[in-house]
Amino acid sequence: MRLILIAQFLFLSTLTLLSQKVDISNFEHIKTREIGPAGMSGRVTSIDVVLDQPEIIYVGTASGGLWKSKTGGITWKPIFDKEDVASIGAVAINQSNPSEIWVGTGEGNPRNSHNSGKGIYRSLDAGRTWKLMGLENTKLIHRIIIHRDDPNTVFVAALGSAWGPNSQRGVYRTNNGGKSWKKVLYINNDTGCGDLVVDPSNPNKLIAAMWEYGRKPYTFNSGGEGSGIHITYDGGENWEKLDQKEAGLPEGDLGRIGLAIAPSKPDIVYAYI
Repeated sequence: MRLILIAQFLFLSTLTLLSQKVDISNFEHIKTREIGPAGMSGRVTSIDVVLDQPEIIYVGTASGGLWKSKTGGITWKPIFDKEDVASIGAVAINQSNPSEIWVGTGEGNPRNSHNSGKGIYRSLDAGRTWKLMGLENTKLIHRIIIHRDDPNTVFVAALGSAWGPNSQRGVYRTNNGGKSWKKVLYINNDTGCGDLVVDPSNPNKLIAAMWEYGRKPYTFNSGGEGSGIHITYDGGENWEKLDQKEAGLPEGDLGRIGLAIAPSKPDIVYAYI
C-alpha cells in the first residue's frame, strides 16, 4: 500500500511539473561547468621551455595534441587542434627566437596503441599558426634539435613506421629552415633513431642512439645488429659508430638506448641501455 501511495505521488508531481511552462530565458545566463569525471590525461611525450621566460612551457602528448602554458603550468591551452594530426612526438623551441616552434608528429614510443604522425610542423608566431614542413612519411618523430648558432639547421630523429621495415628511418637534417631535408644517418630499413642529443658547447657534435625494432599486432622486436651509438663532429656529414667493447658498452645486440649530456660538463654522457 505504501509503494502505491509513493507511485501516485510521483505521478501527480510529474503531471504538475509538465503542466507548467518553462521560460528558457531564465537559463540564458547560466554558464556550463565541468563536473567530471576527473580522469587523468594521457601520455606526455615531450616538453620544452622558453629559457628566458620559464613560465612559457610547451607540452606534446601521445594523442591529445600540443599544449601551451604561459603561467608556469598553472593553466594550459591547446594550440594544435586545427591540424590534421593529434599525436606529438617532439617539440623544440628556437631559444634565440622563442616565437619559432618546431613540432614533430607521431609518438616516438611505438606501443601497439600508438598513433602515427604526418611529418614536422613549424610555427613562427609562438603556436598561433602552423605550417607543415615535410617528412610526412617518417610517421614517428622522437627528437628535434635546432642548431644553436644557425636556426635554419635542424636535426630530426625519425623512427619510421613501426609496422614494418621502411627506408624513412634515420636522422634527417635541413640547412634551409625546412625547405628541403637530407637523410644524414641511415643504417637499414629496420633501424630508426631512438634518441638524439647535442653537445651544448659544440652544436656540430651530436650523438645518436639507433634502434632496430619492429612491431606487429601480436609481438614486438626490440634490438638487433642495427642498434648502437653513433657520433658526429661535423654536423652530421660523417658519423662513427662506437665500438661496444672499446666504449665500455654491453656486448651483444642492444635494444633501445636513451641519451643525455651533462650541460655543466659536456664530456659526461649518459646512456640508458
